[in-house]
Amino acid sequence: MGKEKLWTKDFIIVFIFNFFIMLAMFLLMVTISGYAVEEFNVSTSTAGLVSGIFIVGSLVGRILTGHQLSLIGARKIMFIGTIMFIITYGLYFVAGNLTLLLFVRFFNGLANGVATTAVGTIAALALPKSRRGEGISYFSLSFVMATALGPFMAFFLLQHITYQMLFVIVFTLVLIASFFTVFIKTDNTTIDLSKEPKPKFQWIDRKAMPIGLVVLLICMTYSTVLSFIALFAEEQNLVSASSYFFLVYALIILVTRPVTGRIMDQVGANIVTYPAFIVLAIGYLALGQTTSGMMLLISGVLIGLGYGNLQSITQALCIKVAEAKDVGLATSTYFIALDFGLGVGSYILGGFVPMFGYHGLYSMMALLVLAGAVVYYLVYGRYEKRGTRTES
Repeated sequence: MGKEKLWTKDFIIVFIFNFFIMLAMFLLMVTISGYAVEEFNVSTSTAGLVSGIFIVGSLVGRILTGHQLSLIGARKIMFIGTIMFIITYGLYFVAGNLTLLLFVRFFNGLANGVATTAVGTIAALALPKSRRGEGISYFSLSFVMATALGPFMAFFLLQHITYQMLFVIVFTLVLIASFFTVFIKTDNTTIDLSKEPKPKFQWIDRKAMPIGLVVLLICMTYSTVLSFIALFAEEQNLVSASSYFFLVYALIILVTRPVTGRIMDQVGANIVTYPAFIVLAIGYLALGQTTSGMMLLISGVLIGLGYGNLQSITQALCIKVAEAKDVGLATSTYFIALDFGLGVGSYILGGFVPMFGYHGLYSMMALLVLAGAVVYYLVYGRYEKRGTRTES
């Protein structure tokens, strides 16, 4: 008997859509603080707020969206989010002062939270259950590709064009992505309010939240890479090598995620997650001891192998443990944990830098990774062998 088809029309469309909107997001995420400084002469901390308020908006969008998925459906919410994208990306052209720019960034993030939660739900539903781990690993590559390509494109383009022209390119990408959404047919099952009472508001799925705690911990560790790797590299005189850090990180994920996703579907999650935790911890220890460009890149490979695969496997597990009717809420729960970990992690953990330095901070992340492994064992890992966790 042949395998169930993975690359269906709807799955391909949501893959392309997610890639384009993530590319648009990263093109601005890494450049908007520079734009704020140049255009409005703001301080570095205020410029950081301009960049970071997007994550706050995205988190709010996910909290609001998860509950609505079961009421009005993922397709409608995706359309709403897409319209919000077009409007908010268009508003960058008229954001003539700092207050307006902050307003636009927040609602642009809100649109991102709404649209990507719905798209992630559709992607999961478009996959056969027997290949969901593998399929989500493939789907997550749309994000990884945007992560690697977006910052590189942004810095390259700004050597030749203005910020206003960059806004035009980003707006065009969003319009292209929007075109594909009309062809999507997959949707989740919604509640018939004529037959059932309207459910109470829920912003997380209780069954998925324990896995979400694991996501929160590992994303907090990775937030230190996103926020401080450039400063660390500058301190160690490794700036030229650091420009390749995320490239090797992305390449190792592109190669390994489809394989680990397939292994998860065939054997189970534990055989992938426990080695990934160990490799990630070693990666942070290596980063904490880095004094050369080669060591920096080796740590990038190890962190990509560990964090990159844990990210996709935990997303699949959040969906796996949830009820079929709550796939959308479970997807929202995963992204809320991810956004919160990435959003607050660097703020909380950055407080250790004055005491221990960047070397000490990254070495400490190995302990937080091991804490994540313990939580994973308690909430899921110890049950898998007994078969008490089944796919909904």
